[in-house]
Amino acid sequence: MAIPTLTFGQKLRYGAEAAVFFAFMALFRVIGLPLAAHLGGWIGRNIFSLLPPDRVARANLLAALPEKTDAERDAIRRTMWDNLGRVVAEYPHLEKFKATGDDPRITVSYPPGLVLEDLKGHALMFLSAHLANWEMLPILGEEMGVDGAAVVRPPNNPYVADWVARQRSINGPHTLIAKHNAARHMLSQLRGEKVLYMLVDQKLREGIAVPFFGREAPTTPAPAALALKFGARIIFAANRRLPGSRFHVTVLPPLEFSATGDDALDVPALTAAITRRIEEIIRADPGQWLWIHNRWLTPRDIALTQGTPP
Repeated sequence: MAIPTLTFGQKLRYGAEAAVFFAFMALFRVIGLPLAAHLGGWIGRNIFSLLPPDRVARANLLAALPEKTDAERDAIRRTMWDNLGRVVAEYPHLEKFKATGDDPRITVSYPPGLVLEDLKGHALMFLSAHLANWEMLPILGEEMGVDGAAVVRPPNNPYVADWVARQRSINGPHTLIAKHNAARHMLSQLRGEKVLYMLVDQKLREGIAVPFFGREAPTTPAPAALALKFGARIIFAANRRLPGSRFHVTVLPPLEFSATGDDALDVPALTAAITRRIEEIIRADPGQWLWIHNRWLTPRDIALTQGTPP
């Protein structure tokens, strides 16, 4: 991923941020994966959890899972922070994550009647969320011989973004499509009857508002629009962290949807169906999901949508 032209001030700021980041990445690399994951988990539980995003996680959990007790929500939040710290610590070790070999760290299960060969040579979208270590699904697909491209949101820091892109390409797909400039590349991928890996659980301010945990959430219509345009199959995958920096990916049955032929109706309806499936996956194991994202409509969003002052 090419580093853009930067001003002197940007070089200083991004350089200082990157220096701290790379120091931690070097430490995680030197101490090895098991110890790095343990240290990352400790940092997540004891340091990340003290930062402002924890307030977002608390509010999101209370609004999304009001039926759970305070103790249950706190346990979910602690698991989330532990997982996030481990994800960060695992980036310098992505080459160790494989589904084959003497010590596979990724296992996979398919629904009855679906086999790997069914996934090759078709326009296909693998949809998931920020679950466990979300880098595992593209790595798994690449190792299994599926010709895929991952749609990603690069880190804001260009030096960090370049490093992360190179880490992702070690075992994962070499084609990474940045979300901010994705449309043409996504179209090309599906026209070639290839695969897109997409995480569809984040807020898109210009998206379609659909229900998510009982509240309206602005959601990208891109997967629905592309599926309807190209007849691409939509398949979901759930990822779960296991002890020892190991993961199990569960491939779910393809989403069935009967289109009416009217995109104005079909795109919102399919987007809502996709979001329902993502919610079901998260509800099955909420500690695996990243609850710190501002996923739902805020009062300011609603005011702007209605054309009234926020």
